[in-house]
Amino acid sequence: MQLIPVNNSQAAKEFLQVAALLYKNDANWIRPLNKDIEEVFDVKKNKAFRFGEAERWILKDENGGLIGRIAAFINKKYKNKGDDVPVGGIGFFECINRQEAADLLLDNAKRWLMQKGMEAMDGPINFGERDRWWGLVTEGFTEPMYCMNYNPPYYRQLFENYGFQLFFNQLCFGMHPQDSLGDKMFERHARFGTNPDFTASHIDKKQIERYAADFTTVYNKAWAGHGGLKQMAREQVVLLFNKMKPVMDEKIIWFAYHKNEPIAIFVNLPDLNQWFKYLNGKFGVLQKLQFLWCKQFRPNKKFCGIVFGVVPEWQGQGIDAYIVVESAKIIQTASLPYTEYEMQWIGDFNPKMVNIAQGLGEVFQSRKLTTYRYLFDRSKEFKRHPML
Repeated sequence: MQLIPVNNSQAAKEFLQVAALLYKNDANWIRPLNKDIEEVFDVKKNKAFRFGEAERWILKDENGGLIGRIAAFINKKYKNKGDDVPVGGIGFFECINRQEAADLLLDNAKRWLMQKGMEAMDGPINFGERDRWWGLVTEGFTEPMYCMNYNPPYYRQLFENYGFQLFFNQLCFGMHPQDSLGDKMFERHARFGTNPDFTASHIDKKQIERYAADFTTVYNKAWAGHGGLKQMAREQVVLLFNKMKPVMDEKIIWFAYHKNEPIAIFVNLPDLNQWFKYLNGKFGVLQKLQFLWCKQFRPNKKFCGIVFGVVPEWQGQGIDAYIVVESAKIIQTASLPYTEYEMQWIGDFNPKMVNIAQGLGEVFQSRKLTTYRYLFDRSKEFKRHPML
């Protein structure tokens, strides 16, 4: 077997091709857009390079056939609560079902990380934001949502046989959009439903800057400073919302207010993978036209929960139920095409959010991903991610 660094355009193409070869007979795999993977390793497009660096390798067999790949990265901004050693990351791992091959890839990544001063590695994770390419699928091997990892079941054994240990589980929940919400949701909603100081509305694309500002307020209060997440500038969110605008469905993006001050957000989007699965990883001019055709004539049956949050001063008081019930009044009565709903992952270290998700009603666990950790000092005590 031969490990080859990705340091030219040909190797970069082969890095993408590894997954296409391994999953060619897997009906559930949806090929990610090439550009979404490439941008992770583009110094000009990935802001994580301001605080770290990344390397990639491909693995070939004795006959020159592609059989694996891996990326390793360090990021000074990557921190988890309770970390007492510098931790690097590995991701974009693909490998044939052969422990020797997996060990070669993981050993190489470990060696590189040790040279950079790391004392542990988490994986598979992303070199960047946690809402993309994070975690190993360990339950629910169904079609992945947009920018979500997918892998065969045997990857779990490859990781655990190497010595990785469960750092935290990432739980995804699903429900049928027309199912009734739980009684407790309506009970908690009733505390606010008749009070004129509380209002909720879905986004209006004609007022995109206003809603971007409201999102910024809630996001920075609810998340900034947690798990390495930083403050977002209003201008940054305006650019993000304008980028999302072509695929936004106004009726599934919601905001809650107290005396006109934003206090909660419930952001959902159509699952882009339900359109991108027809594009075979490409997104050139022809594929963009094909995407527009699919968007027009192939109704998207699935939408996904992307962001849900309540500002600290209103947490635990029922505002989560208020915004969900208010949104359901529209989502369950409007002529929307959706028959499936799945929420982005929630860490099992966050029982409050898990309880909120499970309290929606007839909810089921749709899949589980796992973030693993490997301590380089094998005598050091292993600790799971602390509870919030």
